Amino acid sequence: MIGNLGRRRWQAIGTGLAVALTLSACGSNLGGSGDEEGADFPGGDPITVYVGQDPGGSTDLIARALAEGSKDDLGVPINVQNKPGANGAVAAQELAGKDPDGHTLMVFNGSLAYITPLAVPEDEAIDIADYEIVTGVSQDDYVLVSAKSSGLATIDDLKNAGRPLKYGTTGVGTGSQLSQALLFAQSEIEATAVPFDGGSPTLTAVLGGQVDVGSIQLGEAVEQIEAGKLTPIVTFAEERPSYLADTPTAVEEGYDVPVQQSRAVFAPKGTPAEVVDRLVSAFGKAFDSDAYKKFNEDNQLTPNEVDGDELRKLWTSSLDSYRQVVEEHSINLGEEQ
Repeated sequence: MIGNLGRRRWQAIGTGLAVALTLSACGSNLGGSGDEEGADFPGGDPITVYVGQDPGGSTDLIARALAEGSKDDLGVPINVQNKPGANGAVAAQELAGKDPDGHTLMVFNGSLAYITPLAVPEDEAIDIADYEIVTGVSQDDYVLVSAKSSGLATIDDLKNAGRPLKYGTTGVGTGSQLSQALLFAQSEIEATAVPFDGGSPTLTAVLGGQVDVGSIQLGEAVEQIEAGKLTPIVTFAEERPSYLADTPTAVEEGYDVPVQQSRAVFAPKGTPAEVVDRLVSAFGKAFDSDAYKKFNEDNQLTPNEVDGDELRKLWTSSLDSYRQVVEEHSINLGEEQ
């Protein structure tokens, strides 16, 4: 699924983005030039982009790359604010209450739309019908990893471990949780989930032996795989990512577990069409830039720059598909098993 991509280093785009990552997680301005081209953005006020995850993670870096790539065209500063909690639900709930004027946006994780609703009560689930979708952004894959020192290198190794396993997840209602829950249910491996808050602590737990394996986004695991500290067991992509061409997919191993992370830019419901169109134009120019294309390559991200209507259909279909497979295997995502 992923094309011929380069080595991932979670690199920032340019000096401006690198500096932004050192600023406070409460918000960091990426200033616009204020030139005439962007002066038509409503009001000329700064734009705030919410990120529902901690600084330094994949969603955060994507938001900052988009801000860096679009601020000059819009002609206004773009302020990235991290509001972590509940797989992004905290930020999404705050976004829903903001004025629909285009000045508050969010880089939205797909798992919040099509996996988290399977793990929380209906009245707590985020409904994408309550938002305008500006544009799709990108996708990335999960990889099941173990510590090199554990000797667990294949699905057969996990089956033959001779004991119940512990698997680390990046939280309840995430693709990390779902991918492993499905794999272990289908392979009849006895395993208990251990939830963490994000990819970094999950990775640390795998390396430190707190858990036997963990499903982590490919870009967050690549450095430790390269360093020989992690063993990639399977990926949860539909096809082998080019970077891990020697690592089988779970589908190849006989398990129906294609799980991906996807991201999009959301705005409050009722944001005027002309404002959404202006944002689409600016983000489109960012997507087309050499710097942003290199960012995707460096970070093992597959472009998914579809329009809002198409993305809404894709995510709604994913929710229906995941609901069916969770029910088929009697998996309860609301309680880490």
